[in-house]
Amino acid sequence: MQTGIIKSSLRILLLMVVTCSLSGCMYWIRAYQVYLQMDDFDRHFAILSSDEFTLRFKDPILYSQDFVSLSRLYASQDDLTADGRRWRYWFRKVDGNNKLIQPEVKFYSDLNFNKENQLIAWSFSSLFLAIAPPKFLEVSLRSIGGAEIDKEKQQLKANTALLEKISDALPKKSAILAQLGEPFEIQDEPEQEVYVYRFLLETNHIDLGYEDRALNEVKITFDKKNQELIKMGGRFAGLKVSIDYRNLQSEAPDLSSR
Repeated sequence: MQTGIIKSSLRILLLMVVTCSLSGCMYWIRAYQVYLQMDDFDRHFAILSSDEFTLRFKDPILYSQDFVSLSRLYASQDDLTADGRRWRYWFRKVDGNNKLIQPEVKFYSDLNFNKENQLIAWSFSSLFLAIAPPKFLEVSLRSIGGAEIDKEKQQLKANTALLEKISDALPKKSAILAQLGEPFEIQDEPEQEVYVYRFLLETNHIDLGYEDRALNEVKITFDKKNQELIKMGGRFAGLKVSIDYRNLQSEAPDLSSR
């Protein structure tokens, strides 16, 4: 059964690397090659999970300039490392006027490159894992292999029926609010609530005409009955991501009595 657990705008690669066309641009071709690597995930990638979640690229293909070409955004920090360079993207919670919220709520995403400027690791900080639990994030990444690419809609639909399901319970609303604080907006629906957060990317430069990509809206959906996280969707530096966690669970137990 085809399910839309991950939807990408293909403007930049963040958790997923897919492409909708081979337009002749080398960075699109390299992005498509990484997408093909997902078919044999364990051969080409490794997952490390502790305080951070890291996707390691065993056979690097993408270059640092590919990310600039795709996103038109630049990192918050550019630091030398023993292996090459690290680009860190800081996302900070803001209000409706794009003013920083106090006390500060922030998370980061790191891109690590080797001395040839090829991507060798992609990491996410602990706060991001509050809305994308590590086990579910890993299964979401694995589901990209062999997924259907919708060129017209610029989306990828993964086949979760082929994946091993996860029996773990998902985080409760109270646990997520304890880390993210109050949302910018709450959208009330019959069976669920959608909490909307706004995060502003700290960046040294944005190409002219792409300024709106610095503002990242994250929608977190909770089941009204059991107060459990069921969906996460957001736009992170130009990439649109949507994960329906219910499609990844082996069952959907009623936890309302807990």
